[in-house]
Amino acid sequence: MADTAKIARNLERFAQAVAAHDRENPTHVAYGIGLSFFDMERLGLEEGEQILPGITIQLDGGVSGNFRVLCNSDHDEEQTESEEQAVEAIATESVRLPQELGRRSAD
Repeated sequence: MADTAKIARNLERFAQAVAAHDRENPTHVAYGIGLSFFDMERLGLEEGEQILPGITIQLDGGVSGNFRVLCNSDHDEEQTESEEQAVEAIATESVRLPQELGRRSAD
């Protein structure tokens, strides 16, 4: 069994992360916290265990020491769309900078 204080600190961080996610993404519903297998074992948690109202622990392939808020939307898809937009915004012609600007960036 993990230290009670350690579990309490993690529960507080989980609640803060879910609240931040819900505030930033009001149209997405959070349903879980993704943890690595090592962190689940270290904290003494089990997959599917409900730790907050409506929030369960899920096994995640992430890095130990990190967790993810899991929701009903694909945030990676939104990231890909914004990257695609950025690629389309790149100019096809090169422009020479005045020498003054080139010197400033080197300083």
